[in-house]
Amino acid sequence: MNKFTIKILTLTFFLGLAGCSSSPEDVEKVPDKSAQALYLDAKSALDNGLYQKAIPILSAIDSRYPFGAISHQVQLDLIYAYYKSGNTAQGIALVERFLRLNPSHKNVDYVYYMRGLMHLSNEENLFQEMAGIDRSDRDPVHARSAFTDFRTILTLYPDSKYAPDSRKRLIAIKSRLADYEIAAARFFIERKAYAAAANRARYIVEYFPGGDQVEDALVIMIECYGILGLDDLQKNARQVLSVNYPNNEMVKGL
Repeated sequence: MNKFTIKILTLTFFLGLAGCSSSPEDVEKVPDKSAQALYLDAKSALDNGLYQKAIPILSAIDSRYPFGAISHQVQLDLIYAYYKSGNTAQGIALVERFLRLNPSHKNVDYVYYMRGLMHLSNEENLFQEMAGIDRSDRDPVHARSAFTDFRTILTLYPDSKYAPDSRKRLIAIKSRLADYEIAAARFFIERKAYAAAANRARYIVEYFPGGDQVEDALVIMIECYGILGLDDLQKNARQVLSVNYPNNEMVKGL
């Protein structure tokens, strides 16, 4: 058995553990107590990092006392427990339910923030990290979703305590999205689809200014416009490259 196979087997085992969610049977085993008494048990489990223990208790409160005084806080804690236990599918589903039923809740910024974190968790999944796979050419669907959530916080809740971290995460996500566009542009160049490659590169320049990928994008645009005979567009791209990256080999000596 080679190392790669061992990694996959080990990963499968741990993903199986992390992905466990509370079953109806687990919820039924929760003692028949008042909502407040159960919540104290759940908070104790959360405070001690026992997220898998907290999930069925919180789920029991949520199902038994859906309109109770602490129902919203229970759902917020359950979202957090799902995230910390690695059960992002259940967590995102609960987020969407919460936003649908409570769009004006005072903690809605937190809910968007947690969904953003869960989308990022899906993007940075353990399998590709362990296997050492280059992810730049994989469609960053989860990164785009995370970007939307963090941008929502900055747009609608700029004074939120989650805004500063959301801003930092947006910067990192922009880099991930730009990496994907560069990979896509190079893919099109390999297949001689130069117009498509140039459009991908132009997208980077327009929507990710200041990123490390802009220089490469401009080079791709110059090369593709030259092949396509679009002299004016090539000249404009070369001028932008010259002004912003004067040490680039493509503009030296001009």
